[in-house]
Amino acid sequence: MTRGMQMNNKLGAAVVRHTLIIALGLLMMYPVVWLLASSFKPNDEIFAQPGLWPQTFTLDNYIQGWKGLQNISFATFFANSLNISVLSVLGNIVTCSLAAFAFARLEFKFKKLWFSLMLVTIMLPYHVTLVPQYILYNNFGWINSILPLVVPKWLAHDSFFILLMVQFIRGIPKELDESATIDGCGQAQIYMRIIVPLLVPALITTAIFTFIWTWDDFFSQMIYLNHVKLFTVQLGIRSLFDPSGESDWGALLAMSVLSLVPIMAVFLAFQRYFLNGIATTGLK
Repeated sequence: MTRGMQMNNKLGAAVVRHTLIIALGLLMMYPVVWLLASSFKPNDEIFAQPGLWPQTFTLDNYIQGWKGLQNISFATFFANSLNISVLSVLGNIVTCSLAAFAFARLEFKFKKLWFSLMLVTIMLPYHVTLVPQYILYNNFGWINSILPLVVPKWLAHDSFFILLMVQFIRGIPKELDESATIDGCGQAQIYMRIIVPLLVPALITTAIFTFIWTWDDFFSQMIYLNHVKLFTVQLGIRSLFDPSGESDWGALLAMSVLSLVPIMAVFLAFQRYFLNGIATTGLK
């Protein structure tokens, strides 16, 4: 086989591969495109008109949907979601990095046992711990408040992020710690001046995942939040759906579109750091 034929075969294979990837990408994006297009359609056209482009373009869905429920607009729901998400992000960044530093750098009794128990918690389904957690929070008087959703984040509750940071810290040379110790730094100064600056990619990765998972969370918020004033975006969208009556599909789809904006903004703003954190975590 000549060199020219080999090049043609490679080019043909590349074209086929990229065509399949583009087709698969468009197929995966179709539900989002349909959601966006349908949010500008009147209710009677959403399921009756099969095309993506609206025959009747309207912004009423966004106007009606933004009014919210019981005289409480979706601005309140967005503020509640943002409040919970930001507090959760800060909690995970602070406490998970401290716990990871302890497991990666400090020596203490039963260290391997505690680390193993932490890893076991990653394998536990959330529904296994739901009932005892609910009973505990109910005894604390935390039900119908954001405390059950936020306080665990400030107690290094998410073991996945601890493991992520442990692997990252283990890739940082210990010679830096030893040099800092010779210069008179304690463990707190080593953590603040050496580990944290080098841990930034992992911290940003943790922040992005925490924000997305907290913003999209529905089950936990449904369990602990019952008052409309405390509703998050996800609960507000769910309230627009009435299985026993007529649902306002246009408003529901419009608010669903708006609920995607913060996630997309956070991901696009920190995409470079996110990819860097994934690529370097655990590397020696």
